Amino acid sequence: MGLRTVSAVRRDGDATRAHLRALARELVDEGVPGVIVRVDDGHGRPVEISEQAAWTRKDHRLGADDEVREASNTKTVMATLVLQLVAEHRLALTDPVDKWLPGQVRNGGAITLRMLLNHTSGLFDYTEDPALAPALTGQDPHVWTSREILHLVSGHPALFEPGTGWSYSNTNYIAIGAVLEKATGRSLAALVRDRIAAPLGLRHTYYATGSAWHGRHAHGYEPDAAHMPPEVPEELRTYAGPQHDDHVDVTGDYVTADGADAAVVSTAGDWSRFYGALMSGRLLPAAQLAEMRTTVPEDGPGDPDGLRYGLGIETETTDCGTVWDHVGIVPGYATYNVTDSTGRRTASFFFATSTLTRQAHQTGAALMDAVNCAVAD
Repeated sequence: MGLRTVSAVRRDGDATRAHLRALARELVDEGVPGVIVRVDDGHGRPVEISEQAAWTRKDHRLGADDEVREASNTKTVMATLVLQLVAEHRLALTDPVDKWLPGQVRNGGAITLRMLLNHTSGLFDYTEDPALAPALTGQDPHVWTSREILHLVSGHPALFEPGTGWSYSNTNYIAIGAVLEKATGRSLAALVRDRIAAPLGLRHTYYATGSAWHGRHAHGYEPDAAHMPPEVPEELRTYAGPQHDDHVDVTGDYVTADGADAAVVSTAGDWSRFYGALMSGRLLPAAQLAEMRTTVPEDGPGDPDGLRYGLGIETETTDCGTVWDHVGIVPGYATYNVTDSTGRRTASFFFATSTLTRQAHQTGAALMDAVNCAVAD
């Protein structure tokens, strides 16, 4: 590589870092309590940025590799576990849910594991049931079991006949978690530890079974009831936790309905290593990785054109190329993880809230575009 090319790469890297930091600072100015950005474009040292509002520093000094709640990024981990068992001939993607959870899932004889994994089951999303609001806001100490959630969902009509449509539903992965435990006789926490985290040396990645954190972690916040945007439903306006500076610190809350759909904790660095291992074939044989990348169009209400969902992961063709990604949102924590098809280029960002202003949504979209372009094929 000649000196001219080296200089160009270095300038591009500096420009990327400056652009990402400017967006992170802009988000904080627009009301986001904290922002982490990590980009590894496969050339040299990753870009790592953390920015936080001044009022949050009394709680915690935010670091770029703090543990965060990965929320629905958990689905990528669960799909990986299922596909590992498929490779071992212990599960089949064509298995009806009733084979493993007889009588627990509405239409369980017609819904296959593949339909759960790619959200074509037609199952109602349990998080939309008002009975779950106290659990989702940290108010309810009762820990909902998968059986209880599936029983609650059985009272809701199907959104469509299994396999005939697409709708994102957290219920699908509650069922997947129950299947994994039934098929292996082991807890999800043990499966994540022994099949994903330990083999890859992910020291800060684990399946949370309570409110305790394992290491240095980011604090998460939601606006207090008086400062919650008016469009937020009444049952979701009040969170449990210490209050100060017009916010509620929800870091210590354990969302007692979260399970196989949202319970994994990780760091930006750990997730980069996970994506690298996943996309390079270290976690799955070629046939099962191909199944994960077999997609259906996301044609739910409000879904933008071009998004497609595989098994626990989605793909999008952006202006810069194709990416593979997932979004996760729970109280206090919004995460986005993205990779190219090889796992050599990865990126993540984290917001220390799930409630954004309209302007912050726009700036967040600009940040998503920037990190996608850094990793796209």
